[in-house]
Amino acid sequence: MSIRRLPPHLINRIAAGEVVERPAAALKELVENAIDAGATQITISLVGGGIDRIEVSDDGCGMSPPEMALALERHATSKLPDEAIEAVTTLGFRGEALPSIASVARVTIDSRVRGSDGWRRTVDNGELIEESPAAIPPGTRVRVEGLFEKVPARRKFLRSPRSEFAACVDTVKRLAMARPDIGFSLEHDGRRALQVPSGEIGPDRVAALTDRALADASVGLDFEREGLRLTGVAGLPTFNRGVADHQYLFVNGRPVKDRLLAGAVRGAYADMLARDRHAVVALFLDVPPTEVDVNVHPAKTEVRFRDPAIVRGMIVSGLRRALDEAGHGRAPLTPTAALGAWSSEPASMQTWPTQPPQQRLWEQRQAFAAPPQARTEVAEDPAPAAAAYPMGVARGQIAKTYIVAEAEDGLVLVDQHAAHERLVLERMRRALETGEVASQALLIPEVVELEETACDRLEARILDLAVFGLDLERFGPAAMLVRATPAVLGAGDIKGLVTDLADELAAHGEALSLRERIDAVAGTMACHGSVRAGRLLSVSEMNALLREMEVTPHSGQCNHGRPTWVKLAHGDIEKLFGRK
Repeated sequence: MSIRRLPPHLINRIAAGEVVERPAAALKELVENAIDAGATQITISLVGGGIDRIEVSDDGCGMSPPEMALALERHATSKLPDEAIEAVTTLGFRGEALPSIASVARVTIDSRVRGSDGWRRTVDNGELIEESPAAIPPGTRVRVEGLFEKVPARRKFLRSPRSEFAACVDTVKRLAMARPDIGFSLEHDGRRALQVPSGEIGPDRVAALTDRALADASVGLDFEREGLRLTGVAGLPTFNRGVADHQYLFVNGRPVKDRLLAGAVRGAYADMLARDRHAVVALFLDVPPTEVDVNVHPAKTEVRFRDPAIVRGMIVSGLRRALDEAGHGRAPLTPTAALGAWSSEPASMQTWPTQPPQQRLWEQRQAFAAPPQARTEVAEDPAPAAAAYPMGVARGQIAKTYIVAEAEDGLVLVDQHAAHERLVLERMRRALETGEVASQALLIPEVVELEETACDRLEARILDLAVFGLDLERFGPAAMLVRATPAVLGAGDIKGLVTDLADELAAHGEALSLRERIDAVAGTMACHGSVRAGRLLSVSEMNALLREMEVTPHSGQCNHGRPTWVKLAHGDIEKLFGRK
């Protein structure tokens, strides 16, 4: 077969496969054009999740009729006045977006430059069908209709309107965070879904677009090093989410999804968060344009740094320093003097020694003893023999978190939360297999406020969640009503449970098989229904937990892969005390 040149319309369709993979990608390109045009207010209207129609209006500089014609030609742009592509400062620069979109949809552009008349240009799947004057205020309005309507092979890969709408909302949020000086308004099917005013400061804009609670559970960042500047908002370790979708990263005002930056965030929080939890951050990194390559992919969401080690080091050190200054850094090591002042808790509070008023100063040392850090209980009956049980018998509790048990061959330490988490999960799995998952109706239904897109995901899975005994009902655009919870969970954190379930569905709901999805949901529910660290347990409760662990499969690991118990053999204990 001989080599031939591809026709222009086919070239544009091929390019569209890289630039316009879904409505959110087309919306991103249009909003970036509006930002580059100097807009102070951007209005977005979606129909059918952006599949049926996308409309973006701005009050930017506008385009003249000849410029509109050039804008719809491939590789035509006003954002590269010279050939110095390494010094690009605008969001767009490739000149591919508009012609790519126009090759797979019906695109109508209305634009007007201040001091002149407006003009309209309509292109249907690469063919010009209309040019005429237009009545429009200064600025530009772009309408995209019937995306991939004449390309059925591409259209069938689109997801449901709800899923596409959620992706569009995430795209607008990221762009709005990057430019708090611009006002954004988003409507979907005639209903207002998002609106933020112009002139906000960065932290306020981030809190408004993520979670209102972030404003009181975060610290600000502002660090400079070797020509780089890092600003933004970092959530405290206690304010975390179940997936990493709430990490917003920007380079020179450009929203990016970069593995280097995500890895740096994970490294900064490594010793402060559990493996299955993720920090909530919005980081803005400003670097000289010559030190970063934004021309990596047509979608412009990936970047490459000239010196990645410096960038990673700055993010890790900047985040840790900000968290340390807020008083949430690593706990200091216990001084040797404090270890020497340790004393055991008396069996009965009535036997605690009292201090007579006439006591001399040197006699008052007992009053300054370190507070008790562990607890034991009086054994009314003889303790069972440790040899009778593989996990041993409970002897006490440390820090209200760890069970101390004596086994025949050593000392066993059990993380009560991690262990009970696995036990609850296996109970739920057995109940699911037999169809006997019982639910506990709430006396007063609880309202959980979430983002509209999160409510959409939960609403789509109401029947699946009902299998687990969780009864949910939509309660307005941005709230869910919880009427019943799985009985096996008891009284747990309902708001945290529903929030984490929404996050799990956002990350995995579309890709996992039914069995994997069930396991993921059951694992999240088990985590919220298990015994928490910090809860006092009686000796009988501790022994009951140990006995159930002995007969439960996989009880050595929690749902997230962490160990549930460790053992110190007699030989190891003797080594600690220098006996061997």
